[in-house]
Amino acid sequence: MNLKKEDLLKDLIVHYDMKEHDVVDIVESMSTMAFQARNLSRAAEIYDMMLADHDCKVILCMSGSLFSAGLKKIVHDMIMNNMVDAIVSTGAVIVDMDFFEAIGFKHYIGTPFVDDNDLRELHIDRIYDTFIDEEELRVCDQTVKVIADKLEKRPYSSREFIKEMGKYLDDQGPKVDDSVIHAAYKMDVPIFCPAFSDCSAGFGLLDHQRQNPDKHLSIDSVADFRELVALVTASKQSGIFMIGGGVPKNFVQDTVLGVEVDPSGKLLEDVRMHKYAIQITVADERDGALSGSTLKEASSWGKVETNHEQMVWAEATIALPLIAGYAYNKGNWKGREPSRWGKLL
Repeated sequence: MNLKKEDLLKDLIVHYDMKEHDVVDIVESMSTMAFQARNLSRAAEIYDMMLADHDCKVILCMSGSLFSAGLKKIVHDMIMNNMVDAIVSTGAVIVDMDFFEAIGFKHYIGTPFVDDNDLRELHIDRIYDTFIDEEELRVCDQTVKVIADKLEKRPYSSREFIKEMGKYLDDQGPKVDDSVIHAAYKMDVPIFCPAFSDCSAGFGLLDHQRQNPDKHLSIDSVADFRELVALVTASKQSGIFMIGGGVPKNFVQDTVLGVEVDPSGKLLEDVRMHKYAIQITVADERDGALSGSTLKEASSWGKVETNHEQMVWAEATIALPLIAGYAYNKGNWKGREPSRWGKLL
């Protein structure tokens, strides 16, 4: 092997800035096309409707390798411009990608046409055509442990722990100006990772518990569910913007079912569903791989209304800049007050 680590980790992934590109005309022109162009245009309109409806709270769901691919700044700007009120995500997006960069590390332009055995020897991790330094990722693991070691030893919701990560960044000073965790901390936007251990944080918390077997911090996923149900209950309307599927998708759709049952355990009637819903995905519904359902199918479970829902079968790095950029440049977010939803918890 003649490759050297510094030869592969040199060209940086640059995050897309939706503020620099007005895509309104492009997206609107797609409305008279067909296939996924028309679906994407309608999805963009529905997201803009969520922002124009001041009774609606917007929940962003994320899975997949989004921030390593250059989409982080979009979500940062959505938070800072009151275009999202809560986030439900996989831990990898929030910890391995956002927190990883916030403490000073980078993602690099790579290639799938490389010998992965060579990468293993160099301690380089590959996400399709993106490279990460494995040794830096281990520093991220241990930084999570440092945070856990200093906190009161009790069960935390992932939302509580991620808020502490935001406080850590605020105290230390983030190494970037587009950290989603730090922006959410400043704007009181709660972030939930219901499968929090399935990421770099899991390794840090594993080490924390190994070293503190009798008295340690833990993550309570039921507390996540209880807190998000409380937020949805407190809202007049809700809309969900889903990128990918998996746990975040099902978790946020199930919140309205959690509202159906009052504290005494009685099933309530005529509980509202999510009023708006859009999903960007490349998954196929025919084998159940679409995290169980299309949005229309979710209506049969009492999760999503069908008046303002749209599936977009497209890859996220193409679709998200257009959908979020359309809503940003339309400007209906300017009439929204910061919800600071996190203060309710």
